[in-house]
Amino acid sequence: MRLDDYRSSDNVEDERGENFSNGGGGGFNLLGPLLGFIIGRFGIGGVVILVLICVIFKINPLGFISNTPSVSPSASSQQHSVRSAQQACQLNAASLFSCRVLASTEDTWSKIFADEGKKYTPTTLVFYSQRGRSGCGVAESAMGPFYCPADQRVYLDTDFYNELVNRFHAGGDFAQAYVIAHEVGHHVQDLNGLSDQIREQQARSSKAQANALQVRMELQADCYAGVWAAHNRDRIESGDIEEGMKAAHAIGDDTLEKAAGMRPVPESFTHGTSEERMRWLRRGIESGNPAQCDTFNHDIDS
Repeated sequence: MRLDDYRSSDNVEDERGENFSNGGGGGFNLLGPLLGFIIGRFGIGGVVILVLICVIFKINPLGFISNTPSVSPSASSQQHSVRSAQQACQLNAASLFSCRVLASTEDTWSKIFADEGKKYTPTTLVFYSQRGRSGCGVAESAMGPFYCPADQRVYLDTDFYNELVNRFHAGGDFAQAYVIAHEVGHHVQDLNGLSDQIREQQARSSKAQANALQVRMELQADCYAGVWAAHNRDRIESGDIEEGMKAAHAIGDDTLEKAAGMRPVPESFTHGTSEERMRWLRRGIESGNPAQCDTFNHDIDS
């Protein structure tokens, strides 16, 4: 994807280089916030994600236990490093590309919102390395990039790009851009009030129902990522779309569970199958219209 001449976003914060392993004032167990984040975002069945993380990345669950002090959502945004946004973006090539992708999403969604008579408020991209903290609790690199509605930030360890290549065999700059655009899609849901509505429904639902609602949330975010791509066709190069589809396939729930040596259990899915993720990403790319991303009132398999 050609973004070499694109501006870098100023909505960037940096946690890289900070020490989160030791803190004063007493300790606490990171396992609770981690489970809380997973359950809060993905429903009770999302605990399966933690199991998959441990199996796929060969992580000891006890490794999530630390003496790191608790950080409130408001405090997390105040304890980032003094590195400026532009310094953070210039730290390495992966950071610079990420900042340019974020800027592109800002321009794209600002126009889409303006066309609807609304104002788009950008999310902030927070870089961290291995471990960070967010308004949703601990940020672990094994969790992959994520959006935290509590502080309206996207959290990214750029080492995940290496995981896309080495573990998921889904490399390429468009695959990386798709990851960020997907998380920004969750921010769009948050701005539109959908996130709160779904969380309220999930709180009143069974585990299977909560997971099914989360799948629709994730597929819509995939579609929104496709909408972003559609509005930037002039920057898409040969092979980019294929890179995105390959990444979407690689991180489907059924594919991940098979890779972990598990039998796919649809009731445990929280992001959708590989085919569903590719389908909705493609739908966004082909339509360029957010209205075509209504996963809640359409059959997600058609």
